Amino acid sequence: MDVEHLVVMGVSGTGKSTVGRALAARLGRPFLEGDELHPETNVAKMSAGIALVDDDRWPWLERVRDEMSRHAAAGTSTVVACSALRRIYRAVLREAEGNVRFVLLDVPADVLRERVAHRAGHWMPPSLLESQLSTLEALQPDEDGVTLPVTGNPDAVVKDAVAALA
Repeated sequence: MDVEHLVVMGVSGTGKSTVGRALAARLGRPFLEGDELHPETNVAKMSAGIALVDDDRWPWLERVRDEMSRHAAAGTSTVVACSALRRIYRAVLREAEGNVRFVLLDVPADVLRERVAHRAGHWMPPSLLESQLSTLEALQPDEDGVTLPVTGNPDAVVKDAVAALA
């Protein structure tokens, strides 16, 4: 069996972690939480309401890529939650061993603003949502992945993801 990594991506508040965990459970794969791989300096910046710049993101993206490759070396496919906002960031992730595919969760901006404003227990402040929305680059036709409108509950999104990726 070929190793495949599904990167559930999008801006803050789209449900990457929720959908990613459910998708991993459905597919019987380990789930990797990209937020847990951020260096402490990145978490501190974002917690203070300071948007990350590319120089902050490269070490984090490389760490996510390396975790995917570590699993691939053991013959294990994964599901990963990672914002992967720009094409150039996704290029770093595609360097991982195995086939890397993307699932972009598409949620209307007004719904996202409401979600992040009422989210508890997350270090990413609502003030950074606008910078993420302006940074997000849609998947291009030559990128292996799907864009899913998030209109239902997480189980419905997982079902849609599995069908779209088949």
